[in-house]
Formats: sequence, structure tokens, C-alpha cells
Amino acid sequence: MSSSRHHRLDVGHAQPDPRGVPGAETPPVDADRWPDVATVPDRWSARTREAVAAWLFARASAGVDVRIEYPDGTRSGRFSHGVQPRMIIRRPADLFRRIGSLGLIGVGEAYMAGDWTTDDLVGVLTPFAEHIAHVVPRPLQILRRAVLPRHPADEENTTANTRSNISRHYDLSNDLFELFLDETMTYSAALFTPEPTAEPGRPVWKDLADAQHRKIDRLLDLAGVGPGTRLLEIGTGWGELCLRAAQRGATVRSVTLSVEQRDLARERVADAGLADRVRIDLLDYRHVDGDYDAVVSVEMIEAVGQKYWPTYFATIDRVLAPGGRVAIQAITMPHDRMLASRQTYTWVHKYVFPGGQIPSLRALRTAAAEHTSLRLTESSAFGIHYAETLRLWRERFLARRTDLAPLGFDATFARLWDFYLAYSEAGFRAGYLDVHQLVFRRPANAPDDAPFGDAR
Repeated sequence: MSSSRHHRLDVGHAQPDPRGVPGAETPPVDADRWPDVATVPDRWSARTREAVAAWLFARASAGVDVRIEYPDGTRSGRFSHGVQPRMIIRRPADLFRRIGSLGLIGVGEAYMAGDWTTDDLVGVLTPFAEHIAHVVPRPLQILRRAVLPRHPADEENTTANTRSNISRHYDLSNDLFELFLDETMTYSAALFTPEPTAEPGRPVWKDLADAQHRKIDRLLDLAGVGPGTRLLEIGTGWGELCLRAAQRGATVRSVTLSVEQRDLARERVADAGLADRVRIDLLDYRHVDGDYDAVVSVEMIEAVGQKYWPTYFATIDRVLAPGGRVAIQAITMPHDRMLASRQTYTWVHKYVFPGGQIPSLRALRTAAAEHTSLRLTESSAFGIHYAETLRLWRERFLARRTDLAPLGFDATFARLWDFYLAYSEAGFRAGYLDVHQLVFRRPANAPDDAPFGDAR
């Protein structure tokens, strides 16, 4: 065994796919840009971890409706006479060594490296997401913190770190996001009508912009935004909500920590002739001042981090005028899964959203109730709509992936984003993730025992 920590993949040559899956060759991995993808863990315990991971994978996949194929022709997964998604493992030792050393980070890095592939990524990931709570036997779950990577200290969402965390995702390039977002440049769950169903009733690309406006308008309605409303938006995105609110006659202040988003949002507002109604600041939400009749925040709380949820709600409580309303759109997970995974450093943290934490509905309700005068009074879930939103984004992204290279993004980055979008879609299709629109009010306007929906 090598005494070094990692062994290097053959990064100079594309890796052939022996199973002939579409996209059969994985381009070489740039070791300078992607060091943890180009290398496989090779420390003293790696072989033991590899064996344990292989055993766990065999155990976990036995009941999963996926056909798993190995280079030697053997197969695993749940046996079925029907058509199943295929997971083609090219380099089993590398895959299991990554999983054994890095947990689920290793699954994503192995896909980026080409250790495994598939012609139906969402189809493979969804059954695993459905069984996620049972992948690791309970006796071994207590060892997870001791053997797997921990959250880096410099990714905690302090005021010193948060701008860097946000920038690593949202400041990649406006041109990148324009490749797969619709003309509204809205990067959150859309609300389709009628309810998304199986083919042929699934939404198509031309439905997306209207569905994004429907989502935004519903959130503004929940917050009571109309002529003369003083509105605070926490998390600007690329400015579509600002535009819709200003068109209603509201005066809008929006805050973001993304320079790229701020600049494009300001440009869009100016082009729409609404600059006199909208102010967009590069500002941490904790430093917001003023008084507002309504506060709206769309899928921003996931970037706050559990430690700072009380601060987030306390800030809103501090600036909300008497009689005001708060409307928040939030991705959620079941409370027991949030508790089990909140200390886990994941592939998404490492490569997509550093410092993030998806909350449960119960956690949000509790954080508001224990630290502010705000109470959750309304809740509506529409997770399947997010699955369809992600499907449309991913289809668009893959159709335009040849446009990535001129923007400075290589083939490994393309596989990273393919995995991220598919992984997210699978979470919503499996019901592991959900998305809610929530209304918070002070008890004077809504009693503390008002119905608040599913408190998972």
C-alpha cells in the first residue's frame, strides 16, 4: 500500500465506459482544479474503509429498485422483471474507497470522476433517497462523526464568512445561470397549474416563466403587498420579486451578499423604469435597519445555518411594523432527518452551498416562537412542483452544456452540476425534501394556536 494519503487517477486520459452508457467517456480531471476528484483516498485505513463501504452498499442497495452493474458482469440491487434505472460502476474499488473515507461526499466525487455512471441519474438517485434513513445501520451511525469529514470552521455563517459562502455559488457567473434559468432569472421552486402529473401532463419549458410569476405573486399576496407597502426582501436573487412588487406599487428594499446578483438585479430594475421604487443593497440581513410593512424571503433561510435561525427571525421581528406580515419560501426536510444529518458535512456543502442547512418546518416554527413575537400561521407545501422545476432546469442545462467551456467551466464542473440538479430533483421526488410557503404574524393578528399545517 502506498504511504501517501491519496493515489492519483489517470487524469491524462479519458476513462472508457465498458457498458456503453450514453456519454461513455469521462473527460480527464484537472487535478489542480479538482484535487479531491482526481485523487482517491489511500491512507492506512483506506482499504478497511473500502471493505466496510462495499458491505454497506451491498446491504443498502439490496432493497433499492435499481439495477447495479459491475465491470466483471455481476449485478446487485433489487431483482425485477421490469425496466429499472441502471447504475454502472466502472471502478468499484475507487468508488467504495471514496465512500468509506468520505461518506456521501464520496458518492458525488465518484460520479464527477467517472467511477460510476448512468443513463438515468434521477432514476438511480431517487430510490436511494427514499431509503436514505436506512442506508447506514443504526449502530454505525454513532460512529459517523468520528470517521467522516466535519464542517470547516471557515464555512460557519458568521458575518465574516457568509459573504464568501454566498459568493462561491451565486457569483460563479450570471452567464452560467442564464444558460438554464428562464427569462425571469428565478432560481427557486415554481408553482405550476394544473398540479404536475405524469406524462403527458408534465410541465414543459414554456410553462416555467408563468409558473415562477405565479409563485412570486402568491408569496406577495400572502405578505399583503400592494400599493404603498414598504417591503423588505431578504435575498434578492436576480430581482424578479422586486420587479413584481414594485409593479404593484410597493416600495422595495432588497438585500443580498452576491455582487453578481446585485449588479444584474439593479440593471433589470433600471431597465424596467422602477429604480425609484426599488433599492438593492449588498448587505448582510443582520445589518438591516428601518421599518417595513412586509418581509419576504425566498429560499434564503437554507443558507443561514441552524445556529443563526434565531438571529434571522429576530432581525425580521425587529424591523417588522405593527400589523405586518412575513412570507417565507423554504426548502424543508422531516424533523428527524434534520436532527440526524445536521452535523454531517455533505457533498452539497463542499461543492454547492457551503454553510447551508435545510430546516424542518418544526424547527422554523420553534425558532420563531422561542426567540421572537412571530408565530407561524399558514403553511402550504408543493414539493412535486420543485421536482418539475429542477427537471426543466437540468434538461436545459444538459442541452446547453457545450456553452460551458467558453465561460471557463470544464467537463468536471458539468458533471458536478448535473449531479447537483439530479440529486436535488431526486430528493423532492422521494419526499425526502419539500418546499413550503409560510406566513408568520404576531399573536395580536393571529392567535398562537392557529393552524399551521404539517409540522414535520
